[in-house]
Amino acid sequence: MLRRSISAAARVLERDERVFAVLLAVIMVGGLATLGLAPLRPRYRIDLFNLVVWFAAYKAGIFALVTVNQRATRAVFLGALGIDLLLVFLLLSLTGGGESIYYLLFFPLVAVNAYYFGPWLGLGAALVAGGLYAAADAFVAAVTRPWMGWTPVTIFAALVGLPAFALGHVAVRERRARAEVERLNTELKETLGRLEATQEDLLVAERMATVGRVALKVAHEVRNPISAIELNAEMLQEIVRAHPGADMEEAAGLVGAIREQVNALDALTEEYLAFARFPRPNFEEDSVNDMVGSVAEFVRPVATRQGISVKVETDPSVPPMVIDRTLLRQAVLNLVKNGLESLSQGGVLTVATRRLPAAVEIAVSDTGPGITPNIAARLFEPFFTTKPQGTGLGLSITRQIVEEHGGEIRWSNAADGGATFTIRLALKDNDNG
Repeated sequence: MLRRSISAAARVLERDERVFAVLLAVIMVGGLATLGLAPLRPRYRIDLFNLVVWFAAYKAGIFALVTVNQRATRAVFLGALGIDLLLVFLLLSLTGGGESIYYLLFFPLVAVNAYYFGPWLGLGAALVAGGLYAAADAFVAAVTRPWMGWTPVTIFAALVGLPAFALGHVAVRERRARAEVERLNTELKETLGRLEATQEDLLVAERMATVGRVALKVAHEVRNPISAIELNAEMLQEIVRAHPGADMEEAAGLVGAIREQVNALDALTEEYLAFARFPRPNFEEDSVNDMVGSVAEFVRPVATRQGISVKVETDPSVPPMVIDRTLLRQAVLNLVKNGLESLSQGGVLTVATRRLPAAVEIAVSDTGPGITPNIAARLFEPFFTTKPQGTGLGLSITRQIVEEHGGEIRWSNAADGGATFTIRLALKDNDNG
């Protein structure tokens, strides 16, 4: 029970404002009760017990108010400071003015408020306390004795104000230091969070690298059995064709299906090996227009059989560039193959080059159905494909080749149908001639 009570009290006092309210209440109520032990003249005696009880109730109300209405905390404390100063003034006026020992209540009152509000308000509160001290003595002196004069008032204001100013200044520096520590602590937590996330990413990357090395070895070892299966399937197909008959025709179809799947598996293995063991580019000065033209002529016979027209539109102002012709040709060929596959019902495939002020563009356009949004989000993702026999590595390899050339690849859908893939290569000083 005791531990739970202490924990509950600690939760209530988590905010600085509540701590300040409790501290001020303890100092003022305790100081009032302690000073009550000093003897007073009979004519100045007061009902100290009831005064302490009512003062404690008033401080409890302040604590409850700042707990309920936290936004008005500063205004509540400023109002409480004014009320406390007036209460001490009344107490002095009723117990002898400058001769009353209750003037000591000004010291903790001003000091604690200076710690909360800062040095300048503490100094202002000290001046107000000095004025109230002088006013209380003047009020009593008008009836019983001469006024004490300005010298004791000045000394009193200095003794109250200077420590309060120093305490307020220390409090401001302490708050700044605490805010800086909290800021650094927040940054440290964020950095630790990023480090933990990076460590997790590194672990995942390490696992993926291990898986990649294993997959590369598996793909390399699978090539020989695939070649053997393809060779034997081809020989078996020739044997089957040499023996006519209904059963043999069915067997020939089955062998053909086997060869088709083996070829697809062989293509997947080759593309994966090309993707995983990307060769180091060998850059030489070459003609981009000639390379694009050779790709178009290479695919033209296949395109013609499919009823597809291949157009080549090269810009004569495109200068020779420092490229790896073999790799860049492979990138363009991948885009051209994708375009041909999208034109299953015939259409037009256009391969074009264009010179810009600081770059050269190679564009491959088709008049097919275009790219849907759900496919666009994963377009360059490795192993993602919508083709029944696709590997999902063509566009990934193309982007890798383009990035090795320091370029970028983009795509867009045409308003009247079809898609365009554009490779942009920056012109260097030696490319400009």
